[in-house]
Amino acid sequence: MAGSRAAIRYAKAILDLAHSKGVANEVNNDMDTIAATITGNAELTTFIGNPTTKVENKEKAVSEIFADVNGVTKNLFRLLLENKRFEILSAIASEYGRLFDEMNGMEKATVTTAFPMTPELEAKVLSKVLTLSNKKVVLENIVDPAIIGGFILRMGDQQYNASIANKLQVLKRELSN
Repeated sequence: MAGSRAAIRYAKAILDLAHSKGVANEVNNDMDTIAATITGNAELTTFIGNPTTKVENKEKAVSEIFADVNGVTKNLFRLLLENKRFEILSAIASEYGRLFDEMNGMEKATVTTAFPMTPELEAKVLSKVLTLSNKKVVLENIVDPAIIGGFILRMGDQQYNASIANKLQVLKRELSN
């Protein structure tokens, strides 16, 4: 919990700095790359999270891996070195993306379906989602065959579950009572 609060504070500070310098988009691209790279690489995740690895080694490795990042992002690396907080780099990158989207009036909606959405279905879902939010909505489709059919829509902290698996679960509970 404390790590996530710290990540939020770092992300807000980096966003404010990047916005004031006019490089918020570039830093957002850096943060997307950092989050995806760390999440997608188990060795890097373990290396960054390892408390026995020297912070200087973490900073050197991260600086080499992400050599092409913006100066503001490099300053974040130096700040994490000074404060010995490299283990929250991935959380900072994710939080920065969320705050950047919020600042630009964008919201992410996750639609879980049993099969990949077709462009027609995606357009229908997007038009329905736009009635629920006054922000620009970006859809992300997650395929999960376990829901059997239907969909699960998640926007922010709200979720609408119209999956067949959920309906079967409700029916099972009603019949068992």
